[in-house]
Formats: sequence, C-alpha cells, structure tokens
Amino acid sequence: MNTSRQALAAPAFHPALVENNGVGAVSWGELIAHRAYLVRFAQRKLHDPMLAEDLVHDVFEAVATGRASFGGRSALRSWLTAVLKNKIVDLVRQRASCDSFDETADDDHPEAGIAAIECPHARPDELAEQREFLARVLERIDQLPAGLRDVMQLRVLQDQSTEDVCEALAISEENLFVRLHRARKQLLS
Repeated sequence: MNTSRQALAAPAFHPALVENNGVGAVSWGELIAHRAYLVRFAQRKLHDPMLAEDLVHDVFEAVATGRASFGGRSALRSWLTAVLKNKIVDLVRQRASCDSFDETADDDHPEAGIAAIECPHARPDELAEQREFLARVLERIDQLPAGLRDVMQLRVLQDQSTEDVCEALAISEENLFVRLHRARKQLLS
C-alpha cells in the first residue's frame, strides 16, 4: 500500500486521460469526481481515515498506471467501488496473515496467546472424565426404584414423548412429572 500523502488532484504522472482497454478514455476529472464518495466508503469499512485515504490513493494509482482498467460494462463509480473493495480485502488478508498470537498474551497471563489457538473440542482426558461421569450416572439410574427408573429411562434416556411414556406406564402426566422430579432429586443427593 502506498503511504505517501501526495495530492490526488495533481499526481506525479499528470494524466490528461486515463486509457482503458480500447473502450475509450476516462478523464482524470471524471475519476476525481468520485474521490469523496470512495473515501467515505473506505472510512465506513475501515474506521480509519488515514488508511481510507491511502487505499483510495492506491485505487487511483492502479487506474492511472493501468493495473486496473475500466471496461465500460458498469457505471464508473460502481467500478471504482469494486476496485476499492478489492483493495480493502487485500489489506484485510495481509493483516490477517501478519497477526501474531503472541499479541493476545500479556505479562500477567503468558498462556493467553496459546489459549487463543487451542482446539475447541474436549481433550482426551476431558473425554475420559465425561465418560466416567456418564457411566456413574447411568449406574445410579439403574439403582433407582422401578417406577422412577422406568420414567428416567423412557423419558430422559430414550427421549420418548410425554404421551408415549404415560401410555406405556399407564400413568397420568402429573404423575410422570412427579416421578421425574423425585428421580432427579435422588440422583443429585
């Protein structure tokens, strides 16, 4: 990205006309007429006025040097905005590739930089703990009295509907909810 602060109205190459792929020419004045719009657009996206100015300058430099050429298939402002969007995407990609995980760490918590890149899934030791806990819970469910155990197995473990469980056990909905409450209470004690 060009960081020089040259005035766009009087660039070093002074093009009277900016040539484009045989479609004709776009005058420098036509291009500059869209400058304020492009700067506002870039500022809304980047939240940095100086960086926005630099990117708009880069757009005009690309147009003037022939790296970007207007084919006339759209409005000039739309095309310039598309070129600017591409410059913004390039900038974001460049910054993303340069980001360091060390920046997230500080002196008090040096492990914070590493924590930012850890896998979101459970570690093997955590999986083992979860399996052991599940085995203990299932064992405790099996030790419940028959009426409470049946309700827990059908409604919670097998995820059957309330109506199906009530029909299978020949109980009312109120009784089902009372049994579920008692079973959960016994499991927590």
